[in-house]
Amino acid sequence: MKKQIILIHGGDTFGTYDEYIAFLKGFVIEDLSYFQGGESWKSSLNEKLGDGYEVIQPRMPNSLNAKYVEWKIWFEKLVPFLNDEIIFIGYSLGGIFLAKYLSEETFPKKILGTLLVAAPFDDEGSEENLGDFALPTSIEKFGQQGGEIFIYQSTDDTIVPPANAEKYKNALPNAHVVMLNDRGHFFQKEFPEIVKDITSL
Repeated sequence: MKKQIILIHGGDTFGTYDEYIAFLKGFVIEDLSYFQGGESWKSSLNEKLGDGYEVIQPRMPNSLNAKYVEWKIWFEKLVPFLNDEIIFIGYSLGGIFLAKYLSEETFPKKILGTLLVAAPFDDEGSEENLGDFALPTSIEKFGQQGGEIFIYQSTDDTIVPPANAEKYKNALPNAHVVMLNDRGHFFQKEFPEIVKDITSL
């Protein structure tokens, strides 16, 4: 049986609807390539891992103005189809979503590992308001049921400041923190470190 990997993508949050509208009006798109997607480590992950893995990337509701309660409802539609020894990857807002969900809910399947990539811990030092994605006071439950936890952060990330990784490390002392120097917000095509860590689980 293939190992299942659920990859939760990133998104944007806003404190008010007016802020969201202002964002839409001010967003600059330079050419059609923005709407055509593109190659990234996320799109090639299944190929890099090989036949023993099945990478599932659910399209979460309204990622441009994300609401935690909506993502939670949609995420739970997946659960009946998941096997034991699931692997979770959360990218950016998807990372704090998984950390919050697994801190507040009891997941009914065994989790082999949870890998958070450029995940915010809070909105300190960030222009983005995390709204209802904000973590609870304790994320101990996440540490207990999240399997082996990896935190990936780049020192030159201007969207999620590097201090967020240190906050996760303080809250989850057994987590593996992988600090990299030149990945920004992990938009690159290659991410060999995450492939290596997934195959080690």
